[in-house]
Amino acid sequence: MAPRVAIIGAGFGGLCMAIRLEKAGIRTYSVFEKADDLGGTWRDNTYPGAGCDIPSHLYSYSFEKYTSWTRRYPEQPEILGYLHHCADKYGVRRKIRLRTEVRRAVFEGGAWHVTTSSADGARTETFDVVVMAVGQLNRPRLPDISGIEDFEGVSFHSARWNHDHDLTGRRVAVIGTGSSAAQLVPRVAERAAHLYLFQRTPNWVIPKPDAVFGPVARLAFRFVPGLQRAYREWIYRYAEGTLYPALARGWSEGLLRQRALRHLRDQVPDPGLRAKLTPDYPPGCKRVIIDSSFYPALSRPNVSLVTDPIARITPKGVETGAGTYEVDTIVYATGFKSTEFLTPMEVIGREGRSLHERWKDGAEAYLGISVPGFPNLFMLYGPNTNLGHNSIVFMIECQVAHIMACLPYLGRSGPIEVRPEAMAAWRRQLDAAMSRMVWGAGCRSWYKTADGRVTNNWPGPTTLYRRLTARPPEPAYQPVGAG
Repeated sequence: MAPRVAIIGAGFGGLCMAIRLEKAGIRTYSVFEKADDLGGTWRDNTYPGAGCDIPSHLYSYSFEKYTSWTRRYPEQPEILGYLHHCADKYGVRRKIRLRTEVRRAVFEGGAWHVTTSSADGARTETFDVVVMAVGQLNRPRLPDISGIEDFEGVSFHSARWNHDHDLTGRRVAVIGTGSSAAQLVPRVAERAAHLYLFQRTPNWVIPKPDAVFGPVARLAFRFVPGLQRAYREWIYRYAEGTLYPALARGWSEGLLRQRALRHLRDQVPDPGLRAKLTPDYPPGCKRVIIDSSFYPALSRPNVSLVTDPIARITPKGVETGAGTYEVDTIVYATGFKSTEFLTPMEVIGREGRSLHERWKDGAEAYLGISVPGFPNLFMLYGPNTNLGHNSIVFMIECQVAHIMACLPYLGRSGPIEVRPEAMAAWRRQLDAAMSRMVWGAGCRSWYKTADGRVTNNWPGPTTLYRRLTARPPEPAYQPVGAG
């Protein structure tokens, strides 16, 4: 009998899981999506310039290589279109329940009882397996600055872009200088009367070698045998062989620094502005920005980089120790609540254990997928599976393959959970690997909890993660009682 599977989230992870179930002939699943469309982060982030810093032919499923990409680095509409294409081609759209939010999941009597809320009210259904595919970057984070509610103008987070608010001729404050800000600032600066960019700490930036794929290139990717596979493999190997060693304080760390400093020098002629944009921590400690239009935008006469700490938001603008900047629009490009995994869902495992209580000192999971005491609960893009150098879609496919390998055991032994011994060994391995990485070099980033524990990133090469997730699951898992 096929297991009943609840998939929570309809982004890259949830769709991948649904497609693999379909291809395996398992159609006893439902995908719950709280929003009104599929797509996850690529549905939510519609700000001007939104796009990906991983090349399109790698930022896609290995089983759906797609020959219609129009540029090397895809923008948001094209990625969202790709996900819709996959949902239709593999027949999973019919299984997605939109505008249905999962509030609670409780393991009892050998099964998961999932409570949802929708326009039709609350409902509880029973499943054998729950796959959490909500990702790490889905809940916008506003900065801890007093006065946010006092602002009399229009304000919004970059992931909740207000398309009804025309920025033409406006005085705009953008708070934050991460990847989203680097993408949206050049577009907003073209329309705003003046843009103030408030920077807490500068980021390392390297150029984005973007290019348009013309008709000839697209035809070649479609019809030349092996071309697309070879191109995808080359991108993957370059990222793995050059970018990962920089994050591991290896041979390419100096090369990455030199490339970033040369990019800064070439694009920012003003030495004073260049000094403000030069980080004082190693490259990779925070996510490296890949962009070629951010620095030129900061040299525009209608753009000001503000590095004085923000004291408060006032009704008329943003106040620092140096004065108040009067604006009529504030954009918070301040990232997400990335370390609060699965919040605000309530997840209760065996013997009434709360997952969030277990994670009070920081989220962790075996392979980033499974947690002792929570049978038949799996995660995609879970703790310590984010990447700073390669495609998260690769990691998601590894995780889905691992979950698919676990499913046959359920019919033989009933619910299974990861052994505490396997979790403890995994924790020791992670800690040892993490000690070698650049993320502990003293910078603040969304990779870490408030006390500095790195809960988001994978500290090894992706080739190792693929090998680990491909191992037979039986040694690490054990059957459990009804709970």
